[in-house]
Amino acid sequence: MATRAENLVDLDIQSLPAAPPEAVTHLLTVDGTLVAWGASGIWRLDQDQQSWRRLREQSDAAVLGAAGDGQAAYVLLGSDAHGPVERIESFSLSGAARLSVPPLPAPLFSARAAVAGSKLWIVGVDADRARRFFEIDVSAAQPAWMTHAPWPGLVDEVTSAAEQTNALIITLRGVGRTDRILQWKAEEGWKDRGTAPAALVAGSASALGQAHVLYVSSTLPASVISFHTITGSWATLAEAPSATKISAATGWQNGIVWLRASEDGTQQLTSAQVRTTKLLLQPLDWVMIIVYLVSMIGMGMYFYLKEKRNSTADFFVGGRKIPFWAAGVSLYAANTSSISYIAIPAKSFETNWQYLTNNLIAVLGLMFVAVWIVPLLRRLNLMSVFTYLETRFHPVIRTLASGLCILMQIGARMSVILFLPSLAIATTTGIAVEWSILIMGVFTMIYTAMGGMKAVIWTDFVQLIVKMGGIVFAIVFIALMVKGGFGEMAAIAAAENKTKLFDFSFDLTKATVWGFVFLVLFDVVLTFPKDQVLMQRVLSTESAKEAGRSVWTLAAIMIPGGFMFYMVGTALYAFYKTHPERLNPLLPIDSIFPLFIAAELPMGVRGLIIAGILAAAMATLSSIMNSVATLASVDFYEKLVRNPDPKRSVRFAEWMTVVTGLAGMGLALLLSRYDIHSLFDVSIELAGLLGGGFAGAYTLGMFTRRANWQGVAIGIGSSIVITTVAWSMNLVHPYFYLAISILLCICIGYVASLLFPAPTAQTLEGLTIYGARRGAAPLTGGLMQNE
Repeated sequence: MATRAENLVDLDIQSLPAAPPEAVTHLLTVDGTLVAWGASGIWRLDQDQQSWRRLREQSDAAVLGAAGDGQAAYVLLGSDAHGPVERIESFSLSGAARLSVPPLPAPLFSARAAVAGSKLWIVGVDADRARRFFEIDVSAAQPAWMTHAPWPGLVDEVTSAAEQTNALIITLRGVGRTDRILQWKAEEGWKDRGTAPAALVAGSASALGQAHVLYVSSTLPASVISFHTITGSWATLAEAPSATKISAATGWQNGIVWLRASEDGTQQLTSAQVRTTKLLLQPLDWVMIIVYLVSMIGMGMYFYLKEKRNSTADFFVGGRKIPFWAAGVSLYAANTSSISYIAIPAKSFETNWQYLTNNLIAVLGLMFVAVWIVPLLRRLNLMSVFTYLETRFHPVIRTLASGLCILMQIGARMSVILFLPSLAIATTTGIAVEWSILIMGVFTMIYTAMGGMKAVIWTDFVQLIVKMGGIVFAIVFIALMVKGGFGEMAAIAAAENKTKLFDFSFDLTKATVWGFVFLVLFDVVLTFPKDQVLMQRVLSTESAKEAGRSVWTLAAIMIPGGFMFYMVGTALYAFYKTHPERLNPLLPIDSIFPLFIAAELPMGVRGLIIAGILAAAMATLSSIMNSVATLASVDFYEKLVRNPDPKRSVRFAEWMTVVTGLAGMGLALLLSRYDIHSLFDVSIELAGLLGGGFAGAYTLGMFTRRANWQGVAIGIGSSIVITTVAWSMNLVHPYFYLAISILLCICIGYVASLLFPAPTAQTLEGLTIYGARRGAAPLTGGLMQNE
């Protein structure tokens, strides 16, 4: 099946006012303003874009180049227009005091620089024609230049430099005036990315969006071309309406601007701005989405009318009558949110399958959990998993842990899960991100508040079918669109090492196998009960044996399901590597799957997969809302109110479902105001910072007899503080934060417990794995919840 070959985006090309009345040598955008360096002065384009105004006189030093990231800006200076760059100075529109940049380690000829925040890179050749590459962080207490290994190959002329996707991108011109492109990353070094399709205008590299670099070709007729840093592919966006030589160019707004000589000898400026074509849903797509949303409300209404609503057990744990297979499917549905549906394909598209290692190792951990941990807790007939911490330790530990869990679920998960699919909906429907967040949040809030846990679990079952069906269809459809089908997709993936799974290195800044083993050991094996969202399904089963089977069901689904999500990202990589013209430079990387859905899928199917994205989000959202409402009711309301009435507890939980939904929507709206590179990474970081502290309390409770509530309280507080310090210093990969926080809580909590009296043997009966007996009767005495 042949895909459409036309560009997905258009360029608005228009002429700007003639350049300042003197020879302009360099252009740069500073704080959104176009700045030009002339022979005797520095000029800026006024806000009305109709005229130029002189900023100030040029200094005696020769300006040999300019570099910036749209905010920070620097000029490369030398004593002679044809000599080397000898020093670098910061530049501001106001002419404020210049930031001091130490002298270069060596003067550089043919120098090009790139800027990203406080970091500055410069490449060039020294007086002996040796290649040189320097880096400096100007925000350091004592800024100093670092020398890196130079680019490989011949001593070619460096024609441009730009920073994009945490990498330095340079172009080199060699024999035959062809331009070679190289990429440098601190952790990888230099990588050859091939040659450009045409000779490029020197200094025209302009980073756009999160993964594109724009250039202007110097061959006539000139054209605007883009390089995609992830797939390494080129696309011609438009031809420039000029037959004269282009002398300078720079990024400006959502595109690029260049300087050319006109027939009368004056210099003219031309702007090319990327314009996105709206990709809207068709009527049949809307029908599919509306049918899905209405069916979810209908299921919530069904359980609302069916249940008497007088029992907290019915509302919180489905009357403990949920079949193990339904609970297991719901466990997986709750664990595969919009983060899985959108952010994981984007992560696989950008990198490889290394994060899938976590799923493979987690299955081994779940086996231990199914045999030892889950049956122990199910026999206690809990509704809130934090009730265990009160009985094992102290009410203070229960309250502290429950409060932290609520913060983590709303702040680290719910906000991200609401925001991610809103990107897809905005891309495909034209509805603003804010309205998308509100629509999803309100619909989920309604059916969750009406139906309780039964509605959550059975809607999860339907939603899993919808979203996994959409994933399978998308993979098959992409294979049909790529010439050569699955074979070509596999060849591209193999050539680029896109299916790499295991990294056995001991680098703590990367997602390695050892990091995942470390994480699974502490996040799954030792602290599975910390997750109220998952445990609430386990506690909804009929018996301890059925509870264990529900976890086995989760383990059985996790590996094939995980492969599907990562395979979508790899398929998208193969498609866009062969069809780079179908990319939209203005969209973030996390929008890659929604972009494909909107631009490439046929009517009807597009609506079905959008419904799948909604299902992925709403399954987890409903779980979080119900779980937070349960915690608020059981751990706070029923503890503060004397003789709580079950009917009132349920009513309070219904209102807390609404409050939770509103809080999550508010935080998601706040997230929409920021340009975040990877929401997958953000969710991992927040979960580690907020969720690790209290999680270690379960290990201390179930696996030790010596831990007491005073030591656990110290462990929780200390782990949160230390992990936050590690996060602020960027010491390790974000995937380690949760495990580190849990380990700190365990170690510090146990040592601190030695400073206080040990618990008595009677208080530990049935609460540790040492005293757990298969088939033991449920414990009483504070653990039985209001049925």
